[in-house]
Amino acid sequence: MTSFVLDASVAIKWVIPDGREPLMGTALRLLQQYRDGELDFIVPDVFWAEVGNALWRGVKQGRWNRARAGLAAEEMRERDFQTVPSRLLVGEALEIASTYDRNIYDCLYAALAVQARTELITADERLANALAARFPVKWLGAF
Repeated sequence: MTSFVLDASVAIKWVIPDGREPLMGTALRLLQQYRDGELDFIVPDVFWAEVGNALWRGVKQGRWNRARAGLAAEEMRERDFQTVPSRLLVGEALEIASTYDRNIYDCLYAALAVQARTELITADERLANALAARFPVKWLGAF
């Protein structure tokens, strides 16, 4: 089975009720492959906070209500992805962040991809453009 590091920017597309979200179809195909046991996802522990923050932001912006956000959080938690503590990644992530002028949160994902010897899948095109030449980062739009 193929494993990928999953960025929260991809996972949040699975629970957004607005079907007009860019790359949503591609994200949903990845989710189906996960459900079918064709691939697996690994995440840094910051993933869960980023998903929660995106859900909170959606409520604040009126994109969905608190009840829907709560259901989405439960759906996400049930996926039980292998989660790696950030403390094991922060040294390499800091090096990446300093070298490429990216925030440490994004660089935790890239460091995990390096450590796990797999690719990071992200919907953040700017992140992919900044790191893909040197790190195993793949933009969701390239799938």
